[in-house]
Amino acid sequence: MGDKPQVGELTPPDRTLMGPGPSEVHPRVLRAMSTPLVGHLDPSFVEIMDEVQELLRYTFRTDNQWTIPVSGTGSAAMEAAIGNVVEPGDTMLVPTNGYFGGRMASMAERAGGEVVEVDAPWGEPLDPDDVADALAAHDPDVFGFVHAETSTGVRQPDVPELTAAAHDHDALVVADSVTSLGGVELRVDEWDVDVAYSGPQKCLSCPPGASPLTLNDRAMDKVLDRDEPARSWYLDLSLLEGYWGDERAYHHTAPITNVYALREALRLVAEEGIEERWERHREVAGALKAGVEAMGLEMNAPDDYWLPSLNAVRVPEGVVDTDVTDYLIDQYDLEIATGLGDLDGDIFRIGCMGHSARPETVSYLMAALGDALDAQGADVDVQAGLAATAEKLGER
Repeated sequence: MGDKPQVGELTPPDRTLMGPGPSEVHPRVLRAMSTPLVGHLDPSFVEIMDEVQELLRYTFRTDNQWTIPVSGTGSAAMEAAIGNVVEPGDTMLVPTNGYFGGRMASMAERAGGEVVEVDAPWGEPLDPDDVADALAAHDPDVFGFVHAETSTGVRQPDVPELTAAAHDHDALVVADSVTSLGGVELRVDEWDVDVAYSGPQKCLSCPPGASPLTLNDRAMDKVLDRDEPARSWYLDLSLLEGYWGDERAYHHTAPITNVYALREALRLVAEEGIEERWERHREVAGALKAGVEAMGLEMNAPDDYWLPSLNAVRVPEGVVDTDVTDYLIDQYDLEIATGLGDLDGDIFRIGCMGHSARPETVSYLMAALGDALDAQGADVDVQAGLAATAEKLGER
């Protein structure tokens, strides 16, 4: 058993977070988290729940009644989505063009579903024709796609084309919007998406712990008509409906402080305006993109499907990716990430999300990245990169 542990005061480093998430938390969100707890069925908390749902609908661009924060990280919202709409024996069509399509497949299999795939190379979006062919070949019950693929820096264009093709085959559409909600154009109702899930720690600049999820009536009807309950009791939406719906019946203790945080983060979205927020991400990330390209580096995704919130930059010749990321942590307290899966070792993943998508943060990143690459002997023109970023930021 030993002596009592001697653990000092909590003093985490003050990092500038420009990786694939979490992003920097807005000071107002941190303040909201230090406010007093109330009970999870307290009348004041029920009112807060209503406000969070209203703010989530605005951010998702939806009127879906069934729009909630799931108690858990983004993967919990993902599992709630897939584990409820995929019933044993259902077929789910999933993409192969990134890491998170693979996670969809794992969750669908655990839910008792049969997985079929629509292929595209890592670093490219799905081709609507390929999706239509796969739908015709497999006639799935559910089609999942990743709107913003965090592993490759690719945004899926043509979303209404994908949803229309899926609905022609009576498939429900599940959209992974973890790295797009609140930062990249996403219109759940207009684009006819049946289910969308996200995480709070990306473009919403909120700590992980309460994760956005929305389902339309068509999807919720399928969930409520299941022959057997979802395999996860905790994430069973037919049970959660009692807590987040009109009844407000106890199911589990909500992460109250995380709900406070999400409320404040979404309040910031509404104050800025969702369209203005999309534009800010596009402009500030555009300055980052212009800078790395002027420096002599190459983006992983072509302009047509560049993802402003997650910039995948090719690692230059002769440079070891982890040497650069270690240097940035050691010298600048700055976090960016290396590649995942098929792109491990080939790219840097640089987030430009939420509170991190600010001119001063991007300028700091560019100077630090230039120094780090220079120190590794990379063939880069640091001054040209800084000048291009400054010029773009000056145009805002």
